[in-house]
Amino acid sequence: MDDTSDTRQRLSTRIDEKQQAIRSYLGRERPRRNRLANISIVGSALAAALTAGPAVGGTGFTEAAAGVFGLSDDSVVWRVLCLLAVVLSVAAALATNFATSHSLADRVSAAETCSAQLEGLQVALSFGQIAIDDAVKLYQQYSAQVAFVDAIPAR
Repeated sequence: MDDTSDTRQRLSTRIDEKQQAIRSYLGRERPRRNRLANISIVGSALAAALTAGPAVGGTGFTEAAAGVFGLSDDSVVWRVLCLLAVVLSVAAALATNFATSHSLADRVSAAETCSAQLEGLQVALSFGQIAIDDAVKLYQQYSAQVAFVDAIPAR
């Protein structure tokens, strides 16, 4: 392959474009991954906490809670706590399954890894530390790992 500075510049431009696409992807998907993880963790913890009171305190807990909220029947406390626990458990399960079904954590990790690899390739290319043929092969190899990242449309 031609090892001219023009060829190096074209590959460098292509690497920059791929890195921009990866940064855009990560800018969207990292917060989404974090949000789903937080919903799962907080939802599960709150569901457990809501069921802990009646489980540990029994009828004494529900009668005390009914008195605090001015309820005439302590069974309302049981029902409300159970309903809230179910809602939070379902939210946690959905968040976990959405993250898992889209392989979100794996894809974000792959994009982060590819970004670091492309950065290293860009440095080696800029300083002439790698032959253009080897650089092209590495670029193709790294880019294949993030085939799910769409290119940024030209403006």
